[in-house]
Amino acid sequence: MEHFIVSARKYRPQTFKDVVGQQAITNTLLNAIEHNHLAQALLFTGPRGVGKTTCARILAKMINSDGTEKEDEDFAFNIFELDAASNNSVDDIRNLTDQVRIPPQVGKYKVYIIDEVHMLSQAAFNAFLKTLEEPPKHCIFILATTEKHKIIPTILSRCQIFDFKRITVKDAKNYLKYIAQEQGIDAEDDALHIIAQKADGAMRDALSIFDRVVSFSGKNLTRQAVTENLNVLDYETYFTSTDLILENKIPELLIQFNDTLSKGFDGHHYIAGLASHFRDLMVCKNEQTIELLEVGEDTKLKYMEQSRKASYEFLMKGIELANDCDLKFKSSKNQRLLVELTLMQLASITFDGRKKK
Repeated sequence: MEHFIVSARKYRPQTFKDVVGQQAITNTLLNAIEHNHLAQALLFTGPRGVGKTTCARILAKMINSDGTEKEDEDFAFNIFELDAASNNSVDDIRNLTDQVRIPPQVGKYKVYIIDEVHMLSQAAFNAFLKTLEEPPKHCIFILATTEKHKIIPTILSRCQIFDFKRITVKDAKNYLKYIAQEQGIDAEDDALHIIAQKADGAMRDALSIFDRVVSFSGKNLTRQAVTENLNVLDYETYFTSTDLILENKIPELLIQFNDTLSKGFDGHHYIAGLASHFRDLMVCKNEQTIELLEVGEDTKLKYMEQSRKASYEFLMKGIELANDCDLKFKSSKNQRLLVELTLMQLASITFDGRKKK
């Protein structure tokens, strides 16, 4: 059996050009290298899985490259990675500062990448201060953290800070599309979109979910396979619910909600999703706000079609009722009844007293 490499490792960017969704930071770093303007202490901060450690490794490799080395040269002798989560004592930092004085044997710089730097103890931070402020000219420190607020101000003031942003759904989806093509997988646009949304701004999470879904469905990735495997409520559920609400069909609506619960979904999840669905229909009402709708092209057409059936007044009232239910859900003693009552109120908004045939 051939050894499997997860996509997050297999497709890890090797150059700044390959990094997804962080153009402002990669351009700044490239310009700093080009104009010899690179600070000796950098702090990369941002959510998990957005490219902090990857950018640190690429930067470490670039500043040691002079064009004469082999293409696969990784300058392993010059790059030192320290995980502050497990090496957070004063002794660990003292060992590091002792090594710093020795110049590199190959290349120009020794690069120290300290991951999860917020995990260092107070004493370790203090032991690190002087070295960070006045490192030897052959030394560059790159600190990475998901929790900048836990780092003491005296460390922050000695670093050039780069704030990494969450990866947008669109960028994540496009990258997943590229990977699907590389692996010869036929993936539906909506399927990739759901994975990108589920990843919540983290590219690494998107790739992990992608691997899991591909293991489940093979070379043909459909929206249905993704929603089944990830246990997410499909758009279709909310399109059907909204149609039943607009047609004042309370019995059918309650039956649909019961079916949703029987599939293992939570009532809180359902009502919060319904509020989001109404919001998405609302943004379809105006040409300027359509771009706020983060869905695939095919689904966008369905949203546009359904938004024509629903009035502004209905959507405003619908969002208000669904949001109110969302807020009350956790404190409610009878959560199912709360959602059912909200659905009945929603289906009554457009009811004019005449029974529909």
